[in-house]
Amino acid sequence: MKRNKLFLLLLVGLGIGLFFVLGGDDLLELGFLRDQLGNFRNWFDDSPWLMAGGFFLVYVTAAGLSLPGAALLTLLSGALFGLGKGLLIASFASAIGATLAFLLSRTLLRSIIERRFKGVLAKVNRGLESDGPFYLFSLRLVPIFPFFMVNLAMGVTRLKTRTFYWVSQLGMLPGTAVYANAGKQLSELESLEGILSPELLLSLILLGLFPLVGKKIVDGMNLRRQRSRYPRPRRFDYDIVVVGAGSAGLMASYIASAVKAKVALVEKRRMGGDCLNTGCVPSKALIRAARAAHEVRTASRFGIHGTNGFGEPRIDFAAVMAHVHDAIAKVAPHDSVERCTGLGIDVIPEEATLESPWMVRAGERRLAARHIIIATGARPRLPDLPGLEHVDVLTSENLWTLESLPERLAILGGGTIGCELGQTFARLGSNVTLVEGEAGLLAREDDDVSDLVQQRLIAEGVTLRLGSRAVGVETNETGQHALIVEHDGERNKVPFDRLLVCFGRQANVEGLGLESLGIVTTDQGTLETNECLRTRCPSVWACGDVCGPYQLTHAGAHQAWHAAVNALFGDVRSFAVDYRVIPAVTYTQPEVARVGLNERQAQAEGIEYEVTHYALRENDRAITEGATEGFVKILTEPGKDRILGATLVGENAGEWLAEITLAMKHRIGLSKLLGTVHPYPTLSEANKAAAGQWKNAHKPERLLRWLGRYFAWRRHDRQQ
Repeated sequence: MKRNKLFLLLLVGLGIGLFFVLGGDDLLELGFLRDQLGNFRNWFDDSPWLMAGGFFLVYVTAAGLSLPGAALLTLLSGALFGLGKGLLIASFASAIGATLAFLLSRTLLRSIIERRFKGVLAKVNRGLESDGPFYLFSLRLVPIFPFFMVNLAMGVTRLKTRTFYWVSQLGMLPGTAVYANAGKQLSELESLEGILSPELLLSLILLGLFPLVGKKIVDGMNLRRQRSRYPRPRRFDYDIVVVGAGSAGLMASYIASAVKAKVALVEKRRMGGDCLNTGCVPSKALIRAARAAHEVRTASRFGIHGTNGFGEPRIDFAAVMAHVHDAIAKVAPHDSVERCTGLGIDVIPEEATLESPWMVRAGERRLAARHIIIATGARPRLPDLPGLEHVDVLTSENLWTLESLPERLAILGGGTIGCELGQTFARLGSNVTLVEGEAGLLAREDDDVSDLVQQRLIAEGVTLRLGSRAVGVETNETGQHALIVEHDGERNKVPFDRLLVCFGRQANVEGLGLESLGIVTTDQGTLETNECLRTRCPSVWACGDVCGPYQLTHAGAHQAWHAAVNALFGDVRSFAVDYRVIPAVTYTQPEVARVGLNERQAQAEGIEYEVTHYALRENDRAITEGATEGFVKILTEPGKDRILGATLVGENAGEWLAEITLAMKHRIGLSKLLGTVHPYPTLSEANKAAAGQWKNAHKPERLLRWLGRYFAWRRHDRQQ
């Protein structure tokens, strides 16, 4: 078997080599085709069958070996043979060549394809599982991926060869016809005036519109398939039913109601979702209380001392938690049933299940809606650790029920939540041990950011176990617990009174009835949507944590606008979500605020960049506040002032990140940022100072030398 594969591999390599040696690659170059078109026609007139057969073989070879240029060959088929014959030849040649590539992938390239096109393959497998051959047909009609990539990826799936062939033959036919017709019209162009001929203009218009038309056709077929499975209501109770009343669901409801759409909001738990009840609001209230304790503890550096000569605060943890719940109660009216009702939104406090693309069951009620938006959020993910089932685990969801301060707190996970809460509980008086599998904290940030936060946490008494993997939880006969941690093959115990798991979040997709509608999830467990937040089901949309890729409150609100507007007005115009400038903040002290690329991402994606670095110890306001720890780091295009991304580390850095976010969103460069007046003294001046450093590094040296000579001449001239 291995010999057969090796022989076939050598044969393929030989075929590719011969293709290029014999000049087959010339047929994939537009300039060569244009120059030789007359010769091709003469050869065809002399030997039509030989020419047609030779072209057919070249096309099959190019497609079978996954060589680029299929579009050019399709254009050439129309130019050489006319629309009818050219379409016939190109249609069968492309389908047979694609099938050969499919078989080669299946026979020889499985491991390579699985490694090289892992993301594409995962999406293809999910699509086939959900839609079967129709998914391949939709890819052929609307090429989301290049055809050669589809051929190779499909070869690794379990799709039958004959199914792949006939679906490809049928699905590629409309596109082949459009390209062949364009080639025919272009071949008849004899002068510049011919560009204005109606036939050529129509062909070029069809060429440009085909992807859009194809998408409409696929969407229409999808809708027809769904209507054949589910009866469409004769009338609708609502324009939109939103499932989930977190930040994304609330925003989608507000936007829809603002344009006078009739909206129902279904929420089985608490209004406001995680952000209000278990996430942003309570965590920031707790962080602020811990910062107050830290300020008391370190007040002596400003010359402030307690009356007894000591600066250690007394922590009333019950009062601290009362402050947290008071903050939740004061924000709650913003997300309340009363507010939604006042905006004309029907709030239904029931569990939702989708019965069809237009029908939501909410308790005993059945709600018919033209569109459904899923915004069910996410929940903390728990690791699969032996012994964890014997521990009352804390997460960011149930942490707020704590009644007493843990004396020994173990935290599993050194990401944003782990770092924020690790510093917070250490400041409140817990002995905190933070365990992280990576070599540093905040693994997505640059090393200088991670190192700074790491040093600060150590200085405040947090014990870090970096590069350590939790392998289990041990509970002895007296009920005492310990986390078993492995580092460099050696295992140690981390005793704890309470264990806080900050291990990421998983989307809430269970129990909604999505599987029966063909709505699938990604490898990350989030709902799969297109760039406009539409699921595979045309009338069902998603936004917020349930679909990712950013599980952030403001990202969910950003998506909610797109989901609501696209659902209501998508037949006229749709808007793709712009993820280019999504800011994010880690609320440690100092804060870590970032938007766009950092160095780690730019290097991983092969993007060239320049770095401008400004240390906060140079900022006057930071000096007066005693908060000189941190920096501004801005990435720009080489030689240009266009901002690719920025990381700000410093006191309240999230508050002065917005300026950089605004500049990136509206393509304002560092030169204009430098020309903007900033109030003095403020931390935001650090942004301007960084822009000044960039400007200084790119000053026109030659012009400055000439100016130096000019001013020297002026000084000399005055003396005379």
